[in-house]
Amino acid sequence: MKILLTAINSKFIHSNLAVRYLREYTRDLDYKCEIKEFSINDRIEKVFEKIITESPDIVAFSCYIWNIEYIRKLANLIKTLDSRIEILYGGPEVSYDGKSFLLDNQGDYLIEGEGEAIFRDFVQWRINKKNYNETSNIKGLYQKIYSEIMYAGERELMNFDKVVFPYKPEDDLKNKIVYYESSRGCPFNCKYCLSSISKGVRFLKAERVKKELQFFIDKGVRLIKFVDRTFNCNHKFSMEIWKFLIESDTDATFHFEISADILNENEIELLKTAPKGRIQLEIGVQTTNEEILKNINRNIEFKDIKEKVLQLQQNKNIKQHLDLIAGLPGENYEKFEKSFNDLYSIMPEEIQLGFLKLLKGSAMRYEAKKWGMVYSPYAPYEILKTDCLSYEEILKLKKVEEMVDKYYNSEKFGNILKYFVNKFEKPFDFYFSLGSFFKEKGYFDRNISSSDYYKVFLEYNEEELCDDNSDIREIVKFDYLKFNKKKWIPPFLNRYNDKGVEKEIRNKLKKDGTFTKEQNLHIEKFSMDVLKYELENEIVREEKYIIFDENNVDNIFYF
Repeated sequence: MKILLTAINSKFIHSNLAVRYLREYTRDLDYKCEIKEFSINDRIEKVFEKIITESPDIVAFSCYIWNIEYIRKLANLIKTLDSRIEILYGGPEVSYDGKSFLLDNQGDYLIEGEGEAIFRDFVQWRINKKNYNETSNIKGLYQKIYSEIMYAGERELMNFDKVVFPYKPEDDLKNKIVYYESSRGCPFNCKYCLSSISKGVRFLKAERVKKELQFFIDKGVRLIKFVDRTFNCNHKFSMEIWKFLIESDTDATFHFEISADILNENEIELLKTAPKGRIQLEIGVQTTNEEILKNINRNIEFKDIKEKVLQLQQNKNIKQHLDLIAGLPGENYEKFEKSFNDLYSIMPEEIQLGFLKLLKGSAMRYEAKKWGMVYSPYAPYEILKTDCLSYEEILKLKKVEEMVDKYYNSEKFGNILKYFVNKFEKPFDFYFSLGSFFKEKGYFDRNISSSDYYKVFLEYNEEELCDDNSDIREIVKFDYLKFNKKKWIPPFLNRYNDKGVEKEIRNKLKKDGTFTKEQNLHIEKFSMDVLKYELENEIVREEKYIIFDENNVDNIFYF
C-alpha cells in the first residue's frame, strides 16, 4: 500500500509540518509513504499529473482555509480518473464538520482534529483490511461507505511527548520557511480562534526542544517559525529556549507568537541581549478598544501591550509584528481607525491589518447573528459586513491595508512616510488618502515597477496635495538609493553630480582610508540635508554629498 501525503502550501517557500508529523509517526509501519508539497500557485493540471504518476493507493490531503477549494478540485479530478484511489482528508478546515464535508465531497476518509495517533491507527487498519466495505472503529476517523458516514466518536488528545520530530537530515529545507511546534493549545479563549477550543497547553521537554532546534541550526535553515499559539505562557520554558537561541552560533531567525502583556521583566531583559535579527515576535493586538476586547474574550489592556513593546524597542534588536483585526463584534469604522492610530504610535517594524474570518468551529461563527455578521460562504470565510461596519467601509479599510503592507511593512520608505504622515492630523488619514489616490490612478488594477512605487509619491504630492516637490523629491531619492541598486537611477530623480567632484571625493576617501577596493561606494549630491531629516525630522536646505555603501545599507555618511 502506498500513501501520498500531499500538502498544498500557500507559497513555495513554505513547508508543511502536518504531513511530516504523519510520516514520522508511522515510519516503522509496513507501507510506502511519500510526501509531495506544492503551492496554490501551481497549475492544478500539473499537480494532478504528479499525483497520478506516483500511482498511490491513498492520497491524504492537509486541509486549510487557503487551500480547501484547490483540494476539492484535485480530489474530484483524482476520483474522475480512477475511483479506486482512496482519498483521506485532515486538518483544521475539515475537522469541525467532518460528516457533512465527506458527504458533500469526493473522498473516503476524514481525520478529525489532532492527526498523528489517528493516522497511525488508520494505516495499521488499512494494511490489514481485507474487505473494501469493512468499517473501522477508530475514534476520530470518519469513513464513507456509499452514501453513509461511519464515525466511531471523538478521540482524546494524545500524549504530546510521543510526537516524533518531523524533520530528517535528507529533507530539502533550503530556501524554505520551516515550521516547528514546542507546545500545543492556548491558555486563552479568543472567540475568533480555533486554539481556544482545545483546553490546556501541552509542552515538550525543554531539552528535547533545544536538541531539535540545534538540528535546524546545523542544517543552515534561515527562518524557523514556531506555531505555538502563545509561546510565552510558560515563563520558565520560554526563558530557557530563548536563552539557548540567543547563545547559539547561528545566523537563523526564530519567529514566535506571544502575548506581550504577560512578558515579565526577566524575559524582556533577556530578549534585549539577543543578536539583531535572531528573534522576531508576532503580537496580536486585534483592537485597542477595551469594550471590543471583552466581546472577543480577551482580558488585556492596550496600555500593557504598548508598555512592553516600547521596552523591547529600546535596543532595536527584536523585530516586532503587531496585528489588528477589522470586523470584530461591536467595532465600527471610527473605533477601528482609533485602534490603527493607537498602534501606529508605537511604530513597530510591521503592522498587519487583517479582516475577521469566521472559522469553522470558532465561537465567533456561532455568534454571527448576534452581531449582524455577514461573511463569505467560501474559505477563508472573511467578514463582509457587521451591524457596526458596512461593506463599503470594509473596502476603505482594505485600501489602507494595502498601503500599509506595501509601504510601511517593507521598511524601505521610512523617510517618505514620515514626511507625509506629518502633513495629516492622524496616520490613518494619510494611508487612506494614499490608498484612494492609488485607486483613482488605477494602480490597484495593474502591475507597476519597483521604481514607480517611489514615483507615486511625487505624483501624489503634486496632484493630490498640490504641494511643491522640491523637498520630497530629495527624500524620495534618499530612500530609493538607500535600499536599491545604484547602477541605474530612475529619471524622475534629480541628479546634480559633477564627475570631477566625484573623482576628487573618491581620491580623498582612499587617501584617508575610508574607502577600500572591496567597497562599492555610490556618491550622490543632495540639495537638502537628508541625514539630518532622517535623524531629527528637520528640513534644512543645504547642499550635501552623501556616500552610500552598496554592500551595507546602514553605512551612509557625509562627505
